[in-house]
This record gives sequence, C-alpha cells and structure tokens, in this order.
Amino acid sequence: MSKIVIALGGNALGNNPEEQKKAVARTVVTIADLVAQGHEVVIGHGNGPQVGMIQKAFEGEETPKMPLPECGAMSQGYIGYHMQNALVNEFSRRRMKKNVVTMITRVLVDEKDEAFKHPTKPIGHFLSEEEIMACQVQGIAVMEDAGRGFRQVVASPKPVDILEKESLLSLLKAGVVVIAGGGGGIPVIRHNGEYQGISAVIDKDFTGEKLAELIDADIFMILTAVEQVALNFGKPNEKKCTLLKVEDIPALIEEGHFAEGSMLPKVQAACAFASSHPRKTAIITSLEKAAEALNGHTGTRIE
Repeated sequence: MSKIVIALGGNALGNNPEEQKKAVARTVVTIADLVAQGHEVVIGHGNGPQVGMIQKAFEGEETPKMPLPECGAMSQGYIGYHMQNALVNEFSRRRMKKNVVTMITRVLVDEKDEAFKHPTKPIGHFLSEEEIMACQVQGIAVMEDAGRGFRQVVASPKPVDILEKESLLSLLKAGVVVIAGGGGGIPVIRHNGEYQGISAVIDKDFTGEKLAELIDADIFMILTAVEQVALNFGKPNEKKCTLLKVEDIPALIEEGHFAEGSMLPKVQAACAFASSHPRKTAIITSLEKAAEALNGHTGTRIE
C-alpha cells in the first residue's frame, strides 16, 4: 500500500458553505475508497474562492480588515471541518474505524521571494467591471484568470518548509487520516527568531508537493477538473497525455502548452515531486477518476 498526498482544488468546493458541504460529501467518497484499500492519505486543498469570501466579509466600515494569514487560517478551519465531518460520516457508513484530523498548517516562505514583487495568485470571486475599476483605484492588483474573467491577485511565494511536518508524521503512524496544508498553508516568515504571518497565498499544488517530499510519500495526486493533461488544450489538435516524462516537461512549458494559474503550477509541482526520487510518481486527474488513475487506467502520470 502507498502513502498518498492528495491536492484538491478550492474551486471544486462551491461558492458558499452550503454548496461546499454538498461538494465535500461527494469528494470524500473517492478519498474513503483509497483509505479502504489500505493507503495512508493526507489531503490538501485550495482556498482561493474561500479566502476571498472571508476577506470580503470583513470589509464593513465597523469591522477591521482581516489580514490574509488569518483569512487563510479561517479557511483551513471551516473547509477542514466540513471535510473532516463528511469523511467521518462516510467511514461510519462503511463501518470503518478511522480517525480524521484537520491540522492548522504553517508554511515557511522566504520574505525575499520574487513573488512578492509580482502578485499572480487569484483569490475571491470573479469581478464585475465596476469592481475592477474600484480595485484599480485602490491599488489592488487584478488579473485575468484562465480566460474566465478577472479576479484579485496576491503574492504566491514558494513553500520552503512545512512547520507541522513532524506532528503530521506522528498522526500518520497512528493511522489517522490527516487534512493538512489547506489553502497552501498559512504563509509565515522567520524574523528575529520568531515566526510571523505574511500577506500571501501559497499555491496548494506546490505546498502539496513539498509536503509529499517531506513525509516521503510514494504518490502525489493532483485532482482537478479534467481527467488528463492535454497538449494544445482546446485546439483541434489537442492531445491527451497518459504519461509525461520529467525530462520532456521544460520544453512543453516553453512551448506554452500549460496555462498559467491553471494547469502550469500543477504540472510544475508534479514534475518537482517526480524528480525528487526515481520511485516517486505524480498523477494528475479528475476527482471522479482518482481510483482508476491510481491503478494506471486513466489520468496523466509524471515519472
């Protein structure tokens, strides 16, 4: 059996708490299937839409603005709660005795990371023309998100370390299913010997990859909206990929096959994990096809 780190997209979790509970109830069926097969599972998730909703909720005149690290922590808590509750319920239906823990996860970043000069990570909802103009007046960076519309963007530094990794390993050894690194983790820096939160949102795929490396996972699985990675995506000559070799990926990135803010970070993170050791494998596929992809019947494997 394998140790698997799963990265789930935040956009798959709905636009409000009620939608999220319904989405998570569907999601945990696939995760429970993997646990039932005997795999050790760590679950990470995105929080782009959710952290934006939290931030917006604190924009009232009488409510102090909530910093991004705190928004990230809140999103870890309430997304983790929904996922933890749904997983426990699913295990109970299957008469499986499994404990599930949501871990508030801090992720160390470099305060000199160039990402702080060039915000690229979309958060929150898609903006109307009026909201875009308001952001421009306030000096808030916005960017088009994969051709779907404009969203606010913030800095997205690369993860350096997962501060809770030892605790996570202890939980796995005890047979616990762990939800960790939610939203890419809470970004912190080391300043004057102390950890401090910093305004950013780390890409959950890169955090998932770092986590998978640090806990010596066998498989890093990125579950997204498509069943397989495609070259020439959306074009008449689109080609779906069953296997991508690490040595071929830089050239494919250079040719522009993977959209920034969409498939590009997933492929980069998968490539980094597969490069970390000859026996490591990354898989990119849809939630519905996770079990099939794990058995090699679909999805895109990066080796």
